[in-house]
Amino acid sequence: MHWFGGGSSGAPVPEGAHLVWSDPPLWVVGPCPERRVKTVQRDGVQLAVLGPCGADEVELERAMSARDLASAAGLWAGSYTVVRHRRGRDEVEILTDPAGGCPLYRVSTADGTVWGSSSRALAGLAGQQVDTEWLGAFLADKQSPLPGRSSWAGVMPVPAGHLLMLTREGAASVTPWWQPSRRSYEEAVSLVSELLADGVQTRVEGVAVSADLAGTDSTTVAVLAAQHGRVLALTAHPEAVTWGGDMRYARQLRHPSIEHLHFPLGRAHLPFATTTTVLPPTDEPAPSSGLWPMLSEQLLSVAAQGATCHLTGDGGDNLFMAPPTHLADLARRGRMFRLAHDAMAWAQLRRVSPWPLLRSALRRDTRGLARPWLERPAWLLAPAVEAPSHPDGADAALLADVRGAAHSTHQDVQLAAALGIELSNPYFDGALLDAVVSVPAPDRFTVCRYKPLLVDAIGPLLPEAHRLRSTKGVFAGDFHRGARENLSRLLALADGRLAETGLIDPRPLRAAIHRLGLGVESVWPPILAALTAEMWLGAVASTAPTAWVPVSEVAR
Repeated sequence: MHWFGGGSSGAPVPEGAHLVWSDPPLWVVGPCPERRVKTVQRDGVQLAVLGPCGADEVELERAMSARDLASAAGLWAGSYTVVRHRRGRDEVEILTDPAGGCPLYRVSTADGTVWGSSSRALAGLAGQQVDTEWLGAFLADKQSPLPGRSSWAGVMPVPAGHLLMLTREGAASVTPWWQPSRRSYEEAVSLVSELLADGVQTRVEGVAVSADLAGTDSTTVAVLAAQHGRVLALTAHPEAVTWGGDMRYARQLRHPSIEHLHFPLGRAHLPFATTTTVLPPTDEPAPSSGLWPMLSEQLLSVAAQGATCHLTGDGGDNLFMAPPTHLADLARRGRMFRLAHDAMAWAQLRRVSPWPLLRSALRRDTRGLARPWLERPAWLLAPAVEAPSHPDGADAALLADVRGAAHSTHQDVQLAAALGIELSNPYFDGALLDAVVSVPAPDRFTVCRYKPLLVDAIGPLLPEAHRLRSTKGVFAGDFHRGARENLSRLLALADGRLAETGLIDPRPLRAAIHRLGLGVESVWPPILAALTAEMWLGAVASTAPTAWVPVSEVAR
């Protein structure tokens, strides 16, 4: 596994780490491409940028001497962490990205604070115990687990869009550095176009690239990548179906640098199927755990053809197809005609009643507008914890959704890394999030067009059929079939470690799984949370904790 971190002077260092600099220590662990670590050192100042980042040498030099690190380095293209050490001030600044696509954690030790990009690795300094309260909150609502806690006891997250400051003595402070900007729709369209192109470019230059080719989001990324070289574009489809759905759109895209690869899905690729490729351990339950049979073979297939970086469209829906949380903003501002119009249009589109939408809007209940199906599962025994407050308005709801999705998808990045593939998600770039959320929420929303801000930004890059597309592939049928054909395995998961710890009652969970196998319409997220959490517990239980040693024992 590749990860990075640092700490106060005298803090321990993970065994096998490679030091970027030694005092105070900054390190990387595992295979790390050189282009993912940019460093500049001059006049007693050390600056490092870890992760895909589009900053050039001039921008890096400017950030070294900037009075405010965030204003100089916070909104470059990419998804990255910035570290600056100024000897005269004896402090280290660690800047997290606004979207949370590159999550950071910290832990307190007798030798000072240690921080890093892997909570599981840091857990070796804190007892290597899963935080069962966090896990219970995850089972109740995987998008809103306990704030200020991680899946590992004693390991704390550093919030997205914050600055972690360490002193030589080991003291730590965390302060916010980012607030959403404000722009017109036209200004944001131009900026989204520029940032998305730059974010893709910084990931693909000089490497062999593959990409998903399915919906509008992934197709856009594939076309942007193809401007810089060959792209192996992969479209998954049922093995007996070679037309329609995503295949129809994939066939209409013709680009001289895009090589199409069809990936037929059979029984072995169904959700929850057994596979010889063992599920790797991750920091938290990975959303693609149930899809590991399919995902692992897809990644291995592109790796066999030379690809080392695989691009996805994850995050496009979160950014550009938000639920109608803006209705709460309209209610707050007294714009009742627009509120009624948009509620009726959304209800007609989704074939639901508008009255629950209007009630939630008038109560300013953004969570009810975004996820009206959310309720506590009958099988959950974990003590109820105080839920985080509702996001205040559509902007806050968008931020919470994007950050939750980016944080969750990072676990899939770790899964892919175990296979030697760099999984990259340009839609989770912090600067891109800033550009999207800068548009007033009512201007971002319409039921008349599909992802208007994205489609207006990418302009003529896609064929007309893609620009006019208003649907995307759904896989509910595959999940029901996977549950039916792998029922015994899922029932065994229901009787596993979660049940042993008393977090769940396996009987109602087994009943819910049986209904899935019968094809009964179900609320999937809480069931998937339980199954992926059980698979995760099994994966981390079979893995030794990270060993830590004095910095003097690590080579630079």
